[in-house]
Amino acid sequence: MDANLAVALHALLAEQSVTRAAARLHTSPAAMSRTLARLRRVLQDPLLVRAGQSMVPTPRAQALREEAAAVVRSLGALLTPGTGVDPATLRTTFTVQAADLIGAALSPGLLELARREAPGVSLRFRAEDLEGGPALRDGRIDLEAGAIGHVDPETKVEELVTLRMAAAVRPGHPLAERPLTPARLAAAEHVVVSRRGRFTGPLDAALAEQGLRRRVAVVLPSHLAALALSAGSDVVCLIPTALPGAAPSPLTTPATALGLRLLDIPLPLPPVTIGMAWHPRHAADGAHHWLRDAVRQTLRAPGGPAAEGG
Repeated sequence: MDANLAVALHALLAEQSVTRAAARLHTSPAAMSRTLARLRRVLQDPLLVRAGQSMVPTPRAQALREEAAAVVRSLGALLTPGTGVDPATLRTTFTVQAADLIGAALSPGLLELARREAPGVSLRFRAEDLEGGPALRDGRIDLEAGAIGHVDPETKVEELVTLRMAAAVRPGHPLAERPLTPARLAAAEHVVVSRRGRFTGPLDAALAEQGLRRRVAVVLPSHLAALALSAGSDVVCLIPTALPGAAPSPLTTPATALGLRLLDIPLPLPPVTIGMAWHPRHAADGAHHWLRDAVRQTLRAPGGPAAEGG
């Protein structure tokens, strides 16, 4: 017996009428009559018999009524999209791969949302030590957050917020005493954040167009370590911050906590797009849907683009 027969049996026993059962299932009375005939052959019972102008169930049909209803309810639950999950019932751990600055921006907001909506959810953050595409495909991470680079063709990517780079300096830093110029910025000592140990980036290309070159005193793999260094010395650290007129970005919270001042850079630097990536097998999963929505709420500034709900 296939699932369609179970659905038809439930409709016939509930309506006790071929015509009404047909209307309920959006089919024709003739098609429903053929289905009833098939059910009679399969179950070896008349199921519904004529009694004057109506039809009445046989004892076997009466015994099957609740069981048929239960089967249809189970089928409905089985085929209901998974995005309807109740977050309060989740008991799972999500693994998110992100740079330390992204993790510092995400973790407070995600933790607060989990406490309020999904207390059974635990969060595990991993440093950017895995290639995003294969790790997502293999299930070693559930989500990648940050500046999404090269990904596999099937990977789903959603852009969340666009930021600009600013120069973070300690209070009383000489650069903060008067308007910042490209020459004064180049003359200062800098810390560069790079997991791969690179000394140069977009700022160096922009300075080169002005015939300038900065001095990079140190390269660190951690943005939080670089910010801490800037808070205690005269080195300049670049940090992504909100576009003019936008609400503050949570990515600047660590700099604010350290008392750093953020200076506008007087050069045309490319914007920084922060997004998230996941494997398509999670696209319709209700638990993962909650995670993605929580990341949107945490990283998107109020009044920003509406959540896409995917």
